[in-house]
Amino acid sequence: MDYNYDLFVIGAGPGGYEAAIRASQLGLKTAIAERRDVGGTCLNRGCIPTKTMMHSSDLYAETAHFAELGLNAENITVDIAKVQQRKQDVVTKLRGGIEQLLKGNKIEHFRASAMILAPHRVKLTPVTGEEAYEVTSKYILIATGSVPSFPPVEGLDTPNVISSDELLDMDTLYDNLIIAGAGVVGMEFASLYNAWGKDVTVMELCDKILPNVDKEISQNLSMILKKRGVKIHTKTMLVKVTPEENGSVRCWYKDGEEVKSIVGDALLVASGRAPNTKGLFADDLSIEMNNKKMIIVDSEFRTSLEDVFAIGDVIPTKQLAHLASAEGLNAVEIMAGHKPAIDLSIVPDAIYTNPEIACTGLTEAEAKDKGLNISTAKASMMSNGKSIISLQDRGFIKIVYDNDNDCIVGAQLMCARATDIVNEFSTAIVNKLSKAQMQAVIRPHPTFAEAVTEAVEELDGRSIHTLHRI
Repeated sequence: MDYNYDLFVIGAGPGGYEAAIRASQLGLKTAIAERRDVGGTCLNRGCIPTKTMMHSSDLYAETAHFAELGLNAENITVDIAKVQQRKQDVVTKLRGGIEQLLKGNKIEHFRASAMILAPHRVKLTPVTGEEAYEVTSKYILIATGSVPSFPPVEGLDTPNVISSDELLDMDTLYDNLIIAGAGVVGMEFASLYNAWGKDVTVMELCDKILPNVDKEISQNLSMILKKRGVKIHTKTMLVKVTPEENGSVRCWYKDGEEVKSIVGDALLVASGRAPNTKGLFADDLSIEMNNKKMIIVDSEFRTSLEDVFAIGDVIPTKQLAHLASAEGLNAVEIMAGHKPAIDLSIVPDAIYTNPEIACTGLTEAEAKDKGLNISTAKASMMSNGKSIISLQDRGFIKIVYDNDNDCIVGAQLMCARATDIVNEFSTAIVNKLSKAQMQAVIRPHPTFAEAVTEAVEELDGRSIHTLHRI
């Protein structure tokens, strides 16, 4: 059968547009549909906007240390409208780059909503209001991402109860922000608003912030943020939100068996994201999903529908932009008859609080649960020259090492540039590098990455900058 395309991609986020480009490079006639701006949540409403604003807020927070650095500046203020404009300029520049890449790779770009009618058949409804029409494709790739999800809590329709999408677009700053949820999104916004000098309160159902990271990292970040004035309430459940007469919100929560309340200018609901599948399938079309409405796929990203693949936030894997991209690249390699190039077993996490947090491979607890014979080692950043120069807070690099197989199996970092340094450990884990191979590398001085050497050498009790009593 002749099709209009070899591959039709639905969704132009990191997973979708990178998959489309790779497919074109492999010789597949490719098209992509996106009803909003290209770049998806990550570029337009997530990773890039958040980090752009964090760059401004971190610089603003550093001004509090100017006197210590021998600098003098007075009347430093925040113009949030200009911060927003800077954010939008960054987004627009990167979005334009993606559009040029799609065009340069001869990928047909439809600005339309897409609905899968059946395997190989897609209905397109242009955002311009033109009449809908149908196209056919040998393969279809679903890469529609996710949307903010609100829990079933009474009063979340109250004014000033907002999602991260809304908070990112505001030209004003709340003086007192309550955040429900201490996962990655919640803690990044807590760090951002705290850097602006605003009052922040975080509520979390679990017994620690960042529930899915190493316990030591969670404890240290909690200690740092509390020292900076962030109020953190763990083991608390939000039960109701009510409006106050002055426009602020009152959040009612259970602390054990006791019901308490706290008032803030706004409540940011950061309790997670749900797969974006609304309107994606025709009413008479059935596709296998789990109880969270995520699309079930096999090891090659094939869904229960013939020649329909899915990647990214719509499937039950980590909701990370870089993982979606890797999944998309592997999926199109499979479609083209090639062996996938990327090892998906090691997925680094990057959390852009201040200090940054990054994790890859196994934590100490996970390694022990697997029955591995492990050793751990840690390098403190308190003796790192670059950390002292730049007035960094306490931090560390921790390594999990498999003694029987002589290889690094995990690393957890909490320090400046952690999200960059973690790549060295991901490379080591994927390639099963031994501690001797890691120790053989000269790392430049002064850098934050010198602590990698310190941590690896500490596996043998030979770290130069750790006092070992003889």
